[in-house]
Amino acid sequence: MIDQHGRPCKAVDLPFWKVTPLARMSRTQWESLCDGCGRCCLQKFQAGKSGKVTYTWVSCYLLDTRSCRCTDYGNRTILVPNCLVLTPRQIPRLRWLPQTCAYRRLSDGKDLPAWHPLVSGDPASVHRAGISVRDKAISEVCVHPDDLDYYDIGHRL
Repeated sequence: MIDQHGRPCKAVDLPFWKVTPLARMSRTQWESLCDGCGRCCLQKFQAGKSGKVTYTWVSCYLLDTRSCRCTDYGNRTILVPNCLVLTPRQIPRLRWLPQTCAYRRLSDGKDLPAWHPLVSGDPASVHRAGISVRDKAISEVCVHPDDLDYYDIGHRL
Protein backbone atom coordinates (compact mmCIF):
# COMPACT_ATOMS: atom_id res chain seq x y z
CA MET A 1 0.00 0.00 0.00
CA ILE A 2 1.02 3.59 -0.63
CA ASP A 3 0.35 6.42 1.84
CA GLN A 4 -1.04 9.86 0.97
CA HIS A 5 2.50 11.10 0.26
CA GLY A 6 3.30 8.29 -2.19
CA ARG A 7 5.50 6.36 0.27
CA PRO A 8 5.10 2.64 0.87
CA CYS A 9 3.19 1.85 4.07
CA LYS A 10 4.48 -0.59 6.62
CA ALA A 11 2.02 -2.99 8.24
CA VAL A 12 2.47 -1.13 11.54
CA ASP A 13 1.23 2.05 9.84
CA LEU A 14 -2.03 0.42 8.82
CA PRO A 15 -5.12 -0.04 10.98
CA PHE A 16 -5.63 -3.54 12.35
CA TRP A 17 -8.58 -4.36 10.06
CA LYS A 18 -6.33 -3.92 7.01
CA VAL A 19 -3.61 -6.27 8.20
CA THR A 20 -5.34 -8.76 10.49
CA PRO A 21 -7.62 -11.42 9.00
CA LEU A 22 -11.02 -11.69 10.69
CA ALA A 23 -10.14 -15.12 12.06
CA ARG A 24 -7.01 -13.78 13.77
CA MET A 25 -8.49 -10.70 15.39
CA SER A 26 -8.53 -10.39 19.14
CA ARG A 27 -11.92 -10.28 20.83
CA THR A 28 -11.48 -6.52 21.36
CA GLN A 29 -10.63 -5.96 17.69
CA TRP A 30 -13.55 -8.16 16.58
CA GLU A 31 -16.07 -6.40 18.81
CA SER A 32 -14.82 -2.95 17.71
CA LEU A 33 -15.79 -3.75 14.11
CA CYS A 34 -19.46 -3.41 15.04
CA ASP A 35 -20.42 0.10 13.95
CA GLY A 36 -23.50 0.20 16.18
CA CYS A 37 -26.02 0.54 13.37
CA GLY A 38 -28.50 -1.93 14.88
CA ARG A 39 -29.51 -3.30 11.47
CA CYS A 40 -28.72 -6.90 12.34
CA CYS A 41 -31.15 -6.62 15.28
CA LEU A 42 -34.13 -5.93 13.02
CA GLN A 43 -36.73 -8.64 12.53
CA LYS A 44 -36.47 -10.30 9.12
CA PHE A 45 -38.51 -12.61 6.91
CA GLN A 46 -36.93 -15.13 4.59
CA ALA A 47 -38.88 -16.34 1.57
CA GLY A 48 -38.98 -20.12 1.43
CA LYS A 49 -38.25 -20.77 -2.24
CA SER A 50 -36.07 -17.81 -3.18
CA GLY A 51 -34.36 -17.33 0.18
CA LYS A 52 -34.80 -13.57 -0.26
CA VAL A 53 -34.57 -11.71 3.05
CA THR A 54 -36.90 -8.82 3.78
CA TYR A 55 -36.20 -6.57 6.72
CA THR A 56 -38.77 -4.86 8.92
CA TRP A 57 -38.39 -1.76 11.10
CA VAL A 58 -39.21 -3.91 14.14
CA SER A 59 -36.21 -4.53 16.39
CA CYS A 60 -35.37 -7.08 19.02
CA TYR A 61 -36.67 -5.99 22.40
CA LEU A 62 -33.11 -5.81 23.71
CA LEU A 63 -32.06 -3.16 21.20
CA ASP A 64 -31.99 0.38 22.56
CA THR A 65 -33.40 2.09 19.48
CA ARG A 66 -31.76 5.40 20.42
CA SER A 67 -28.18 4.20 21.00
CA CYS A 68 -28.59 1.22 18.61
CA ARG A 69 -26.83 -1.04 21.12
CA CYS A 70 -27.99 -4.16 22.92
CA THR A 71 -29.20 -3.45 26.43
CA ASP A 72 -27.95 -6.82 27.71
CA TYR A 73 -25.22 -7.88 25.31
CA GLY A 74 -23.65 -10.38 27.71
CA ASN A 75 -26.89 -12.30 28.21
CA ARG A 76 -28.50 -11.77 24.81
CA THR A 77 -28.21 -15.40 23.68
CA ILE A 78 -29.92 -16.58 26.86
CA LEU A 79 -32.68 -13.97 26.69
CA VAL A 80 -33.10 -14.28 22.92
CA PRO A 81 -32.19 -17.89 22.01
CA ASN A 82 -32.14 -17.20 18.25
CA CYS A 83 -29.71 -14.27 18.66
CA LEU A 84 -26.71 -15.16 16.55
CA VAL A 85 -23.16 -14.84 17.82
CA LEU A 86 -21.13 -13.87 14.76
CA THR A 87 -17.92 -15.71 13.99
CA PRO A 88 -15.46 -15.26 11.12
CA ARG A 89 -16.43 -18.63 9.63
CA GLN A 90 -20.11 -17.70 9.45
CA ILE A 91 -19.80 -14.30 7.81
CA PRO A 92 -19.52 -15.49 4.15
CA ARG A 93 -22.70 -17.56 4.59
CA LEU A 94 -24.74 -14.81 6.26
CA ARG A 95 -25.86 -12.96 3.15
CA TRP A 96 -28.63 -11.30 5.16
CA LEU A 97 -26.05 -9.15 6.93
CA PRO A 98 -26.41 -5.58 5.65
CA GLN A 99 -24.00 -4.64 2.86
CA THR A 100 -22.75 -1.86 5.14
CA CYS A 101 -21.77 -4.32 7.90
CA ALA A 102 -18.04 -4.18 8.67
CA TYR A 103 -17.84 -7.95 9.16
CA ARG A 104 -19.40 -8.56 5.76
CA ARG A 105 -17.38 -5.82 4.04
CA LEU A 106 -14.05 -7.12 5.36
CA SER A 107 -15.02 -10.72 4.57
CA ASP A 108 -15.80 -9.57 1.00
CA GLY A 109 -12.39 -7.87 0.70
CA LYS A 110 -13.75 -4.32 1.03
CA ASP A 111 -12.54 -1.57 3.35
CA LEU A 112 -14.48 0.20 6.05
CA PRO A 113 -16.39 3.28 4.87
CA ALA A 114 -15.52 6.81 6.04
CA TRP A 115 -18.53 6.95 8.38
CA HIS A 116 -17.44 3.83 10.32
CA PRO A 117 -16.47 4.82 13.90
CA LEU A 118 -13.06 3.13 13.58
CA VAL A 119 -12.29 5.34 10.57
CA SER A 120 -13.99 8.56 11.68
CA GLY A 121 -12.97 8.26 15.33
CA ASP A 122 -16.53 9.22 16.29
CA PRO A 123 -19.13 6.66 17.47
CA ALA A 124 -21.94 8.98 16.33
CA SER A 125 -20.75 9.09 12.71
CA VAL A 126 -22.82 5.99 11.86
CA HIS A 127 -25.97 7.85 12.98
CA ARG A 128 -25.10 11.09 11.17
CA ALA A 129 -24.48 9.12 7.98
CA GLY A 130 -28.02 7.70 8.20
CA ILE A 131 -26.75 4.13 8.35
CA SER A 132 -28.16 3.25 11.76
CA VAL A 133 -31.74 2.41 12.69
CA ARG A 134 -31.85 5.32 15.18
CA ASP A 135 -35.24 7.06 15.06
CA LYS A 136 -36.44 4.46 12.52
CA ALA A 137 -36.77 1.18 14.42
CA ILE A 138 -39.58 0.28 16.77
CA SER A 139 -39.19 -2.33 19.50
CA GLU A 140 -41.00 -5.62 19.08
CA VAL A 141 -42.67 -5.02 22.46
CA CYS A 142 -44.73 -2.30 20.73
CA VAL A 143 -45.84 -4.47 17.79
CA HIS A 144 -48.28 -7.37 17.72
CA PRO A 145 -46.63 -10.37 15.99
CA ASP A 146 -49.47 -10.52 13.45
CA ASP A 147 -48.67 -6.93 12.40
CA LEU A 148 -44.98 -7.43 11.54
CA ASP A 149 -45.64 -7.29 7.80
CA TYR A 150 -46.92 -3.70 8.19
CA TYR A 151 -43.37 -2.71 9.11
CA ASP A 152 -41.77 -4.26 6.04
CA ILE A 153 -38.94 -2.04 4.83
CA GLY A 154 -39.50 -3.30 1.31
CA HIS A 155 -35.87 -3.71 0.33
CA ARG A 156 -32.63 -5.22 1.48
CA LEU A 157 -30.44 -3.12 3.73
